[in-house]
Amino acid sequence: MQKLGKKPNSKNLDLNNCALSAADVTELASLLPFLPELEEINLSWNSCVGGTLKGLTVHLHHVNLLKVLRLNNCRLTAEDVTSLGEAFEIVPQLEELDLSWNSNIGGKLSLLTKKLRKGCKIKLLKITDCNLTAKDGESLAEILNVIPNLEVLDLSINKHIGCSMKVIAQDLKNVPGLKELNLHMCGLKQDSLQGLDTALQHLAELRKLDISCNKEIGGGFKDSTAHLASLKNLEVLDLHQCCVTEEDMTVLSQVIPLLSSLQELNLSSNKNVGVSSDPLLGRLRFLPKLKSVAISNCGLHEKSFSSLAEAALHLPELEILDLSWNKCVGGNLKLLWGALKLATEIQVLRLSSCNLVAEDLALLTLLRQDGHLARLRKMDLSYNNNISDEGWVVFCKGLAVFKELSELDVSLRPSSCRDCGTWFSELLAALTKLPALAELGMQRWVLSEPQRKRLESFNRDNKRNICFDC
Repeated sequence: MQKLGKKPNSKNLDLNNCALSAADVTELASLLPFLPELEEINLSWNSCVGGTLKGLTVHLHHVNLLKVLRLNNCRLTAEDVTSLGEAFEIVPQLEELDLSWNSNIGGKLSLLTKKLRKGCKIKLLKITDCNLTAKDGESLAEILNVIPNLEVLDLSINKHIGCSMKVIAQDLKNVPGLKELNLHMCGLKQDSLQGLDTALQHLAELRKLDISCNKEIGGGFKDSTAHLASLKNLEVLDLHQCCVTEEDMTVLSQVIPLLSSLQELNLSSNKNVGVSSDPLLGRLRFLPKLKSVAISNCGLHEKSFSSLAEAALHLPELEILDLSWNKCVGGNLKLLWGALKLATEIQVLRLSSCNLVAEDLALLTLLRQDGHLARLRKMDLSYNNNISDEGWVVFCKGLAVFKELSELDVSLRPSSCRDCGTWFSELLAALTKLPALAELGMQRWVLSEPQRKRLESFNRDNKRNICFDC
């Protein structure tokens, strides 16, 4: 451990991203008999682990208290998967297994799953981006009745597993304690969405449901939300980039406001959210526990934006608000005046590509000067090319009041560039009064040579370490 620059720990062997060689893995295996209390092994992001795992797994009986095994991005081979399966019997306490980003697992998952025995204690199973096939999905479905304690199942970024989602969904009833289900970018279709909805009636403990980036489920919500409303413990719902239709919105407008425990809602990149005649955004007022609302690129119109602004008055715990890529926000940010005054917990405000104008920036600084937005840490104002130099001057003069700000982005659109105006000096003056600021995005602003030198010397002169992304 000392050789690898790590602190020794008798219970946690963390060799994540240590550029291990095959010889290192062999040496590690020889150490296991001297670590009887070991509960966690993390060998993630060490590509040379692939092909050498058998030499390690045969010694796992020395660490039969092992609870966590992480092997992300280790280039595991079919032989490694087989060896790992054979080791399950000698690590009976294993609760967490993470095999993500091992593409060679695809088509071979049965080599692992067929070794699992009833009563297995696994609570967390992550197989993200492993090139899983429909056959792997069937193998996964078969083991759900032998891992009854499962709480987290992450199958994200496996585009071919959607074909077997109906089979998996049928066996989700065997893991009633499931708390997180991540099916992001899994190639789900409308029929798999229907099967999933049927399974939800058995998952009363579910806290997080992510079915984002499954474009072919669009149009399926109108027939597949009968049991979604029953998830009274659901805290996170991610539906971004699902191509929801207007008919879907009609149903979701009725169902989502019933999720009384919801804290995070992501509807981004669904254009019909903004044009739907059904008042989903207005009904967010019935979800007072919401902490994060993401409706980026939702085609908001002034009417739907106004509905959101009124609902936000009833969201006192709001911490994150993402309105990016909704052009109607520009010139209308004043509609959020009341909500931003009441949002004492807000920490992240994203307004990228919103057609903002100088008056919108003036509003933000005025709010802060009046004592609001006191906890704001991240502010994204990028891709708002319509703001005049005068508008930037006013903003930068008032920027110093955002004492908690750690990230600020004022970059221009990729297709444009513009000379830094007189506001640059005001910006540097404000930075000296922002002790928490660590990242400043200024892409495609053209700095003169003297301005660039001032920027380069800023950190040195002020003993700071701001990352300037210019």
